[in-house]
Amino acid sequence: MTRVKRGTTSMKTRRNVLKKVKGYRFGRGTKEAAAYEALVHAGKYSFAHRKDKKNDFRRLWNVQIGSVLKTKNLSYSKFIGAMKKKSILIDRKIMATLAEHNPTSFDRLVAEVSK
Repeated sequence: MTRVKRGTTSMKTRRNVLKKVKGYRFGRGTKEAAAYEALVHAGKYSFAHRKDKKNDFRRLWNVQIGSVLKTKNLSYSKFIGAMKKKSILIDRKIMATLAEHNPTSFDRLVAEVSK
């Protein structure tokens, strides 16, 4: 069997890793071992934070809806409870958008729930 030298493939791997960590601080942007470890951590954080982002936005929508409801002398929890009793299925993202950009529609929704 013929001899295979692995310099080309290992250099390609190293080049790709260092390309991905361009701009990282200290040795993580230049040293292969530190760069690889930084990439692994970055991947873990990006996965976890993609999941956290969904929770962050839901909390933001709750605050936006609650602040508009406060001006109408309603609490957020009572409003959501009344919506569930009336079987009105509008998600919080849409309600927050209505409250911010289309207040007349949101007022109609509040009036429908308050009946």
